Amino acid sequence: MNTLTIAKRLVELCREGKYEEAQNELYADDAVSVEMEGLPEGAMGNAVGLPAIREKGRRWQESVEAVHGGEVSDPVIAGSWFSVSMRIDVTYKGRGRADMREIAVYRVRDGKIVHEQFFYDMG
Repeated sequence: MNTLTIAKRLVELCREGKYEEAQNELYADDAVSVEMEGLPEGAMGNAVGLPAIREKGRRWQESVEAVHGGEVSDPVIAGSWFSVSMRIDVTYKGRGRADMREIAVYRVRDGKIVHEQFFYDMG
């Protein structure tokens, strides 16, 4: 698959809340996931390799009490890179409700996502 095809499929799956399916279908075994620097203690940080990315996603889902809504933009493509804007309105267990907004940037190599990085304000 080329970058555009992968980007469109990722957006489709994310809009349906099928994050693990997206990882299983679209990510390379050696993919990396990079969060913002300076995350608080106990926050989900970087992950290297698909098993670690799956575990990071599982831990995030376990931290969520309820999802109230969200949206994922259409992708913007630049060669082997693409980005999407994401928003999710969630209530976290023991932390309350948050309306999170981020820019996610992805790199595609050999028909798979090999790099994801998230940019957002930490408040």
